[in-house]
Amino acid sequence: MSTSPLSPQGLAADPTALNALRYGAGKDDKAALKEAAKQFEALFMRELIKSMREATQKSGLMDGEGSDMGTELLDQQFAVQLSGLPGGLSQAIERQLSRQIRPEGAGAASGSGAADGDTTVGRLSGGPRQAAFVDQHSQAASAVARESGIPASFMIGQAGHETGWGRSEIRHADGAPSFNLFGIKATDNWKGKVAEVTTTEYIDGEPRKLVAKFRAYDSYADSFRDYARLISQSPRYGQVMEQLDSVQGFASGLQKAGYATDPQYAAKLSRAINTTLNLQRAQS
Repeated sequence: MSTSPLSPQGLAADPTALNALRYGAGKDDKAALKEAAKQFEALFMRELIKSMREATQKSGLMDGEGSDMGTELLDQQFAVQLSGLPGGLSQAIERQLSRQIRPEGAGAASGSGAADGDTTVGRLSGGPRQAAFVDQHSQAASAVARESGIPASFMIGQAGHETGWGRSEIRHADGAPSFNLFGIKATDNWKGKVAEVTTTEYIDGEPRKLVAKFRAYDSYADSFRDYARLISQSPRYGQVMEQLDSVQGFASGLQKAGYATDPQYAAKLSRAINTTLNLQRAQS
């Protein structure tokens, strides 16, 4: 029996249907919006169940491709059954869709300044801005990843978080780009160009506006290389380099090492990296 990509079962089996769902929800009525929300929830539940299973299951003699397929199908079925329940995640997603999604050709919804990927739906899949950002920087990030060992997805995700996916890059006073994707400050030992801007720092847990000097580069590729040198060569980030197989471990390591003063930095960075990973999987 074939499954439509716009059914909950289709979504659970095919994450690439997300863009079609978003388009359909933006053009159709409230019923379509509700159905799309259920489908997003089904995908989320499937990934959650999969993560829980991987964290608890043990290998055995009966493991193999057949058992893996059966387990995957079972996870999909559980995900569908758990989706759309009263008070569940789909209701929150539906509210976000109703505010964020617009018909084709309409202007973007005005927000509170958060990056596009910082909504419930955005955390699951990413949007056009995030996809364009990932595509723009994939080549430079991949080259630096081969040199440093830091995954390209980790670097792109952090660059996306630091710049609001390209919307709030650090610029010189005349508006020229600094090409600083990672918010690296220009300390006394920095001998290169500098961009001086107003930024938000958390002091004793409270956000404050301060004027700070940031490093400036000649290209985005230079920004990726300088970031990789900082993380891979500084003893301060030694434990971060031991967490290159874990999104959460990498993000938590950066926060513990004092990369940023935001107390929620690790959680926000993890979401940005996972958004990047989802987009890369969809594009592959």
